[in-house]
Amino acid sequence: MKSNAVIENILQRRSVRAFEARPIPHEDLEAIVTCGQWAPSAMNRQEWTFVVVEDAEKVQRLAAAMGTALGNDAYAMYRPAAAVIVAHKKGAQFGREDDGCAMQNMFLAAESLGIGSVWINQLQGICDEAAVRAELTALGVPEDAEVHGVCALGYAAAAGTAHERTSQVVWA
Repeated sequence: MKSNAVIENILQRRSVRAFEARPIPHEDLEAIVTCGQWAPSAMNRQEWTFVVVEDAEKVQRLAAAMGTALGNDAYAMYRPAAAVIVAHKKGAQFGREDDGCAMQNMFLAAESLGIGSVWINQLQGICDEAAVRAELTALGVPEDAEVHGVCALGYAAAAGTAHERTSQVVWA
């Protein structure tokens, strides 16, 4: 297979589920979220709201509210050093797809900077639980928005696992 730096970055990226406590430099977070902003969007609408949370304690307050809503008091989102919440107006056409593109760009940007990442998707369906919405609002997520994903970020405390690719490829 042909390769280059971009292809290698894609093939090396893993979901990280154990993070070190050290913070991520602000300039690295700026680069990561900018890459999210440059993702493709349906009809170039660019309707995302990116909320960057650099404070690990604030991330954990959101995780605690999520855990209560999910019935899992131990829920901690893997304790990332930072998170980027990607939100779209409720019911936006192609919002989920656009958010997925932005998330992937951010994951790959993080990998290129030596920062681990994992997709947190548990906010889907619980954004309007009172305690969860209060935390989202306090962080700056618009009241009329839903969250399809959180890009949890940090330096890997343990390497992610490479899994065998099982999807089918059909050449026509």
